[in-house]
Amino acid sequence: MTDLPKMFPLRQRFSQPQLDDPVAALGEQWQRARFASSIFPGQTVAIAVGSRGIMHLPELVAELVRNVWIAGGIPSIIPAMGSHGRGTADGQRQVLANLGVTAATVGCEIVASMETDLLGQTVDGVPIYFDSAARRMDHLFVLNRVKPHTRFAGSIQSGLLKMLMIGLGKRDGASVYHRASTKIPFDRLIETVIPVLMQQTPLRGGIAVIENGLDQTAWIEAIAPEDLLARERELLQQATMLLPRLPFPTADLLIIDRIGKEISGTGMDTNVIGRKQFDKHAGIDEYPKISQIYVRGLTQETHGNAAGIGLAEYCRTSLVEAIDYEATRINSVTAGHVTAAAIPAHFATDREVLEIASLQGGLRGGEELRWMWIPDTLHLEVVYCSEAFLPQIVEREELEILARPRSLEFHANDQLRDVFAPGDTHEEGSPRCRR
Repeated sequence: MTDLPKMFPLRQRFSQPQLDDPVAALGEQWQRARFASSIFPGQTVAIAVGSRGIMHLPELVAELVRNVWIAGGIPSIIPAMGSHGRGTADGQRQVLANLGVTAATVGCEIVASMETDLLGQTVDGVPIYFDSAARRMDHLFVLNRVKPHTRFAGSIQSGLLKMLMIGLGKRDGASVYHRASTKIPFDRLIETVIPVLMQQTPLRGGIAVIENGLDQTAWIEAIAPEDLLARERELLQQATMLLPRLPFPTADLLIIDRIGKEISGTGMDTNVIGRKQFDKHAGIDEYPKISQIYVRGLTQETHGNAAGIGLAEYCRTSLVEAIDYEATRINSVTAGHVTAAAIPAHFATDREVLEIASLQGGLRGGEELRWMWIPDTLHLEVVYCSEAFLPQIVEREELEILARPRSLEFHANDQLRDVFAPGDTHEEGSPRCRR
């Protein structure tokens, strides 16, 4: 039997600015920005909501809806998620429902359509598409998290402006902009598309959310349309500083329990795993550098959309059987990242994968293999690490060893005993690992 490394739980201490009451903070920002002053009784108000699993998303959306009603407007929720949800209106409505955003939970109608209007083209000849239903409204507000994108680089990446372009561009716009981004820097796309959208849509403002390294709400800000370009650049810098990261810059294997669209556009955040430039390895100046990635499953919320699985070397056969191939293909093709849908080598059991992965480390024994194990790329406070990392922890005050290294434990069917199951305290004596 192959010699597998012993592993131990390691806690990371991230920078943790956190809002005590995100919903109240959103309400205060709405009032500060005087968004209600432009709304007259009976006017229609679209609130664009995307497919990301933002903390407190249903409550934040409901607070926006409440403020619109108070102002006398008639609010509607517009899905702003490009080609997600199989590229269909019903699919996008279901994505929102999976995130807790329904007519019942937020207090207004969900208006989902894939119909777009062609608003012209940029100076570079890029067609500009926009959600027809949103454009017909009297007012439009967008709510989204600002963070580094999984593929795009530049001073503006994932946030309000990308939602306006790609999210509200629906499948038509998402396809065009992703194709254009292979030739035109994303910053230039933003700077040439957004002014057209500001002129030809009822955009009245945005609500930007930043989350800390523990997936908690760190910042909420209401931004006027004329300030979006400048302010989002500043917020991206702030979000990048708070981005959770793996504790070590290199590893032989990263085990990921689950990937999904609500976790990241590529299922697993490429800013965390170090594969933003290339599917199978890090760029020259990119970290971390992970030799192999093993994905064990999909989140329930992703409903079979496995876009991003192509970045892994291995996955479990049960994951492959759970894939909705149509949703995965549509999303990956529209995003201009076809290889993200490629199925890696898959095996029936965890033990098979881990034994094969250990052999890829050459002639080194288990005690020399550098492995990390995480639940997903959003939750990195506790990471299981192999004993080979122990010497690297010395004098790193932000890291805390929670238990001594122990052998991995398997069920009788050769599947790993989950260490990130609910209720796991990661304390000495935890039943999740054994000596």
